[in-house]
Amino acid sequence: MAIEFPQWVVDRVVARQGRLHAYDCMVPQRTAFVVVDLQNYYMMPGYQGECAPARAIIPAVNRLASSLRSAGGTVVWIQTSADGADQFWSHHHSEMLTPERSQRRLRELASSSPGFALHPELDARPEDPRVVKRCYSALTEGSSNLAEMLRSRGIDTVLIGGTVTNVCCESTARDAMMMNFRTVMVEDALASVTEQEQLHSLYNWMLYFGDVLSVGQVEAAIGRSAQEAAA
Repeated sequence: MAIEFPQWVVDRVVARQGRLHAYDCMVPQRTAFVVVDLQNYYMMPGYQGECAPARAIIPAVNRLASSLRSAGGTVVWIQTSADGADQFWSHHHSEMLTPERSQRRLRELASSSPGFALHPELDARPEDPRVVKRCYSALTEGSSNLAEMLRSRGIDTVLIGGTVTNVCCESTARDAMMMNFRTVMVEDALASVTEQEQLHSLYNWMLYFGDVLSVGQVEAAIGRSAQEAAA
């Protein structure tokens, strides 16, 4: 079910762009579903980065991945690695984390750790690209090769799913929007630690940055594009 925005959000979005939802159609061959950080470190009990609600979005993520893949689109799995982060992201590790939390992040999110792996229930296929990022946004300078990979495939529309909505997902999405990608936060394929964080992030995103759609709404937009092409 699609999120119901409060009237004040609806009014401001419609005043800005003339309608609530910006993207009626999505050409699947030019669309990528970028799934952020659905790794054991963020999803499994016992890890420092656990976001328990993320386990509940697995069916929605798998559904959209299958739909887009079948329509000819691209599914990209993003994984964070903490290898060397105490050096290249030193302020975060030395000033924003306690020594204990810093060491635990470095250990549990190392690329050699089970925490780095994607959750085993995800339908990640061999043909799906995988991208390793170094900090919150996969699109900030030096974080990953995601931008080059998307451009090389002719992608102009980016769907964002994964966790945590208001941190790595939103950071990547904001950069995508400002790099001129049509960018959509897929609300039922995203998870935050709390409902309040989830809603605040999506409200703010809708107000200023892009669209917020459900998996069903994305599938409908892809279907409309196919109908237009056939006509």
